Amino acid sequence: MITGSTLEYRDALPAGGRLAGLDVGTKTIGLAYCDAGWTIATAAETIRRTKFGADLEALRKVVASQSIRGLVLGLPLNMDGTDSPRTQAIRAFARNCKPLELPILLWDERWSTAAVTRTLLDADASRARRAEVVDKMAAAYILQGAIDAMAGFA
Repeated sequence: MITGSTLEYRDALPAGGRLAGLDVGTKTIGLAYCDAGWTIATAAETIRRTKFGADLEALRKVVASQSIRGLVLGLPLNMDGTDSPRTQAIRAFARNCKPLELPILLWDERWSTAAVTRTLLDADASRARRAEVVDKMAAAYILQGAIDAMAGFA
């Protein structure tokens, strides 16, 4: 199931269980995980993208090793809320993740990379350090937004 509704997504999830947030780019996939109680998201790793089959296999390994019960994918909407070619690519990525047999939430990620980059700049992180961590930190930002919204339905 792929949805943009937090309530629908939460209802499709088993009671508890870890979630993974994904910031899907053209070259990398930033990953973050949350605890089984859906309280805090933590930046985890970055997968270097190749072909989709290899990307899916990497995600399958993460799902198994981390006991993931659902995915939250950042959806890069235009500032006016409309779709862009990149948004359509993320929707296709989500459809292609159906073999994982997990509920998928498409979460508005506008400002996620900008917010994370600002935080890293404020922390005086070097350009190299920012490039190294921005994708997985953006994934954590996306996932935290989703789990915070789900907490409002508890």
